[in-house]
Amino acid sequence: VIRPRLYFGKIILYSNLLKKWLGYIDKLILFPFQLQKAASWADVVHICDHGNAIYTKYLQKIPHLVTCHDLFAIRAGLGEFPEHKTGWTGKKLQQMMLKGLNQAQMVVCVSEQTKNDLLRLSSLSENKISVIPMGLNYPYAPMQTTEIKERLASLGIPANSNFILHVGANHWYKNRIGVLSIFYELILRLQQANFYLVMVGKPFTDEMHQLIKKYNMTEKVIELVAVDNENLQALYSSATALLFPSLHEGFGWPIIEAQACGCAVFTSNRPPMNIVGGEAAIYIDPKNPQAAAEKIIYYLPNLENFKTKSLINSQIFRTEKMILEYIDIYQKIL
Repeated sequence: VIRPRLYFGKIILYSNLLKKWLGYIDKLILFPFQLQKAASWADVVHICDHGNAIYTKYLQKIPHLVTCHDLFAIRAGLGEFPEHKTGWTGKKLQQMMLKGLNQAQMVVCVSEQTKNDLLRLSSLSENKISVIPMGLNYPYAPMQTTEIKERLASLGIPANSNFILHVGANHWYKNRIGVLSIFYELILRLQQANFYLVMVGKPFTDEMHQLIKKYNMTEKVIELVAVDNENLQALYSSATALLFPSLHEGFGWPIIEAQACGCAVFTSNRPPMNIVGGEAAIYIDPKNPQAAAEKIIYYLPNLENFKTKSLINSQIFRTEKMILEYIDIYQKIL
């Protein structure tokens, strides 16, 4: 595995903007020499993230493929999300990325949704695009009750409480404001004292803090940052349900992580979430907090029925299956 080495990018500077531009020297000027030297002995070069598709122009005489997770940045650069502007530098980088994808020998998308976006935005023919769903990157499974209690206590989760779980970063399409709005509608209707929302991911934004304060949910919303896999497994294994109302996703990893732990999932009735979740998930409108809350409440008494379904569905996304499918692609492009 190789990645751009930091030379200029590690220079200590007070200006983040200048540091970013120096980092481009490492990535765009110096790294291609490192890549070409390393690739000279390789049978296949696998660019594991579409953000590095800019390097395909250096691999035209070497069998190679790119894994494409999503095209949100490229779509934003093209103006498909008017409310989320992309700066001049970002647009140029996205143009380079799309050009790199167009020059790829093979592109593997993590979902049919990503493939459809790629076919629409690129000049690639369909025979140059495959779909291989993501596999779990950690052996998630239901955790024993004793270990769960110890780990929840260490995370500051109140004993004997019920909680809705959300896992995700602060990107706009993760809809964390929507998560808070849905939870507010839930507590209005349920009126349960020992009922919480646990949000795992990046630190809350100012907008999130303001909404929590506005809805008087300071004592009901628990913020967890930098949670490791073992503690996340404990959360998945004990949560009432995962709430994952994303507006867009390339795949939606938390869905299968939760299901592998036997956790019920409420997620958006949009692709790829409603493909990844299969028949084991319950689907909601991510932009209608009231209707989402009502649907969650309707299913709460019967969530145990989704445990077995969740475990079965998660088996579709075994890591071993993903690896074998990639090996098949490697053999095809040699």
